[in-house]
Amino acid sequence: MLQEQNQGNTRGDGRFEAARRDSDGLLRETGSGRFGTVRRAQVNTVRFRGYYKGKYKSTERGRSMKVLDRFLNYVKIYTTSDHESITVPSTQRQFDLAHLLVKEMKGIGIADARVDENCYVYGTIPASEGCGDCISLGLIAHMDTAPDACGEGVSPQVIRDYDGKDVTLGTSGHVLSTDKFPHLKKMKGCTLVTTDGTTLLGADDKAGIAEIMTAAEQLLTGEIPHGKICICFTSDEEIGGGARHLDVEKFGADYAYTLDGGAETEIVYENFNACSAVFEVDGFNIHPGDSKDKMINAALVAMEINAMLPACDTPAHTEMYEGFYHLTDMSGNVEHARLHYIVRDHDFGSFEARKRTLLHIEKTMNERYGAGTVKLRLTDEYRNMVEKIRPCMHLIDNVKEVIRGMGLEPDSSPVRGGTDGAQLSFRGLPCPNLGTGGHAAHGPYEHVTEEGMERVVKIVLGIIRKYAAGC
Repeated sequence: MLQEQNQGNTRGDGRFEAARRDSDGLLRETGSGRFGTVRRAQVNTVRFRGYYKGKYKSTERGRSMKVLDRFLNYVKIYTTSDHESITVPSTQRQFDLAHLLVKEMKGIGIADARVDENCYVYGTIPASEGCGDCISLGLIAHMDTAPDACGEGVSPQVIRDYDGKDVTLGTSGHVLSTDKFPHLKKMKGCTLVTTDGTTLLGADDKAGIAEIMTAAEQLLTGEIPHGKICICFTSDEEIGGGARHLDVEKFGADYAYTLDGGAETEIVYENFNACSAVFEVDGFNIHPGDSKDKMINAALVAMEINAMLPACDTPAHTEMYEGFYHLTDMSGNVEHARLHYIVRDHDFGSFEARKRTLLHIEKTMNERYGAGTVKLRLTDEYRNMVEKIRPCMHLIDNVKEVIRGMGLEPDSSPVRGGTDGAQLSFRGLPCPNLGTGGHAAHGPYEHVTEEGMERVVKIVLGIIRKYAAGC
């Protein structure tokens, strides 16, 4: 049964925007009106705003779902994690996507698909005939989105045959600019997916999930030889907890790849060392008319703390291997103030020096204002995986060969971030990261192309073939 949903939008160039929901529950671009007719799945510059609000239907056996269709279904689900929470997962809403994925995995033939109490989704594709002795590979992505920007009510714009120019993001006033993002010009002619400017998109990391699921479905057709494939979708990666509760032994992989952000030709095995730093400042509030030599204004103390950090060591002033202190959140008044930082550095020695600097600031401020005025809490999150990947560089070399075999050039630049693979590599499961085709994560400028995601699916299948051929 066909259901139609008029999104009620018109473009500035007069084209009518609408979306149709077919009987399979997926949005299809279509529509007609006084500004012209849009032909289903053939129009070049269609975009739809709004997300699929109906009941999601998992893929049925024998029915293929495109990677873009999967992605658009996943981003509608609100899965933002919360670094203030002490529960696992940090937000119960992550289970909404987890349960959907289990249902979909079972629908394509992954019989042992399941979700555990920590909101980790597991599933296994047994080795194909003759490949039982091949290396077992893991594929991992995370379900949560970053708390840096709103992740609720994601309303993607889908632009067919993108013209390579600036994109207005809904009515938000934000513009996805080719000046800020020069790579957009290379996406001309592609199907570009953006936000409407009011939320993040969720390509980090729902593009990775969609790519793994699409590759898994193709493997289950039986046409591609492969060893055992172990799949896991984790929770809370964006707040540093993604791999903490993954049971490596039960997971069953010899090696693994995370699919988590970055251009589709990206292969990452160098990442930041990372921790969070929280300063809590307790002030002394008294009437300002009687406050000389008595008042301690916690908000001003917090400003002093930030001023003690190197002004040039911020994300806006650093690149490549350079580390930083990043103030992500601050609040306060006279009585109490709070500063939340993330601290990053590729070099472990420099990373430890940054933590010592923060501890020295705590000591100095307490000497100045009295013991207990300032309290610092440091929480290690992940380490640079490079030392664990160097002994098994076949994980990198095979990916580069596959990418070059597709006529593309691999990029193995150090990533200015981290993935679940960083933690897993130190727990005995070497796990570099593959790009997903996503760009500008954690904010309203996040975007991805359908073609980029499709290339990642081909890269994943090429890696699996390569390991099967070598066993």
